[in-house]
Amino acid sequence: MKDKIESIIDTAKFNYEYKNGKFVFLEFDEDIVSDSLDKIKTFFKKYVWLYELLIYIIAPLYPSRYFFLSRVLKKTKNTDKVVVNLGSGYTDLRDDIINVDLIPYNPVNVVCDITKLPFKDNSIDQIINIAVLEHVPDPQAVIAEIHRVLKPGGELLCEIPFMQAFHASPYDFQRYTYEGIKVQFAAFKNLKIHSISPTGGMLWPLQEWIVMLFSFGIKPLHNILLIIVMCLTFPIKFLDVILQYHPMSKNIASAFIFECKK
Repeated sequence: MKDKIESIIDTAKFNYEYKNGKFVFLEFDEDIVSDSLDKIKTFFKKYVWLYELLIYIIAPLYPSRYFFLSRVLKKTKNTDKVVVNLGSGYTDLRDDIINVDLIPYNPVNVVCDITKLPFKDNSIDQIINIAVLEHVPDPQAVIAEIHRVLKPGGELLCEIPFMQAFHASPYDFQRYTYEGIKVQFAAFKNLKIHSISPTGGMLWPLQEWIVMLFSFGIKPLHNILLIIVMCLTFPIKFLDVILQYHPMSKNIASAFIFECKK
């Protein structure tokens, strides 16, 4: 893995320190994780299997992303393709995938600002970018960087939120419509957009509304009640086994996942 990463780093433009098995281009500031609920999530992310299970079961989104991820993983398995999980967080999809994030979670290989990727032009075959762009203040810069580092014909799998409540991890800045994605990714070709969890688009804000109503502005109570309400109401999301294929689901989709090429 180290040799693979070194082969795509643009050493003429970027300096880095290699420590604890990571290529560090930017020192992580722990103070950015300031939201109390995000601190709880950050704690559970140390136990990946448990956090993934909790997300799969009680999160308000129907977990459609796993179908698309599995298809990409199968397509790139046992090949010499350079695959990057951009904004990987705590996830480790496969041993040969390069994990890139601002926060140095255990699986992360490259710690950097994703608006300034330290990779050479036209050096990457596949980028995976799941639920990241809402958390960066300049998503257009990230999109431009993705386009720059992908090889001609290189592919992107991206998930972006639409009807979702505020969720700081550690920040949260924007949402995207179906038509907005077409505009933001106009430089790419073969764009195929899929709606995710229209029921989740209703359920997540509803959960927050219920908790807001009964927490009386007390933040610790809010966080406790939110977990309780999520546990009580999550089965509703499984209506999306059917509803996410409705032709109008894009109007209230919780998120969109899409594929495109450079």
